[in-house]
Amino acid sequence: MVSVAEWVAGARPRTLPAAVAPVAVGTGAAAAAGAAAPGRALLALVVALALQVGVNYANDYSDGIRGTDADRIGPFRLVGSGTAQPDAVRLAAFASFAVAAAAGLWLAALTSWWLIAVGAAALAAAWFYTGGPRPYGYHGLGEAAVFVFFGLVAVVGTAYVQCERITGLAVAAALPIGLLACALLLTNNLRDIPTDLASGKRTLAVRLGDRRTRLAYVGAIVLSFAIVIGIAIFRPWALLALLAAPLAMPPVRRVLSSARGAGLIPVLKETGRLQLVFGLLLAIGLAI
Repeated sequence: MVSVAEWVAGARPRTLPAAVAPVAVGTGAAAAAGAAAPGRALLALVVALALQVGVNYANDYSDGIRGTDADRIGPFRLVGSGTAQPDAVRLAAFASFAVAAAAGLWLAALTSWWLIAVGAAALAAAWFYTGGPRPYGYHGLGEAAVFVFFGLVAVVGTAYVQCERITGLAVAAALPIGLLACALLLTNNLRDIPTDLASGKRTLAVRLGDRRTRLAYVGAIVLSFAIVIGIAIFRPWALLALLAAPLAMPPVRRVLSSARGAGLIPVLKETGRLQLVFGLLLAIGLAI
């Protein structure tokens, strides 16, 4: 019998800032347009969190049945560890996707029905990251999908369902959030380069190699802060996000110090914390 604590661990809570931050920033952009709607923001948060949990369970299932989690250093996996049956984990993934779909349909009914197509694309991206006959995450496209769906779509979509139009501010604010989401995935894939190579999983980190992946991680974080400075030309209080800079120092130091394997596990937590604090501060700055 799988315990509640094990199901929670399998949901990988350290990745949840990737869902919370874009909704916060999208709401800040909606507030800047004078159209913040807390109820719709809450529904958008349900969509984002359910998708994140769903993709984590889906990855657990798909990687587990493929055997790519058999020799894993990173966070606990339900299928790979033999703790849960694959069918149970797949059901948990589909249940999470169903919650996301229900909240998304509610938002579509309140705003625009074309959002259903966006939601369908997000669900497909979540499943086929590691699922299906040719998972795109195994071919180096994971970071691109994360940038699109946990950056552009999540931020702009959250702002849209509140003010019912796409604003340039929302698009600009989505860029650093998407980059930090990429940094979170790069952290995971940098740690797994040796095991992914052995299993034939060609992530972006495997394609770039160890050194260039570390530089890409640092570049994503530096560029995120640089974009905020550009946004501040139009929304000066966006500079509040720069207060998160000290939180970037520990993970950047670990990555640049050539930490490997288990030594990179803390970077996932630190990057998630950076993304959450950065996102909340940026959201406040946009709303002021």
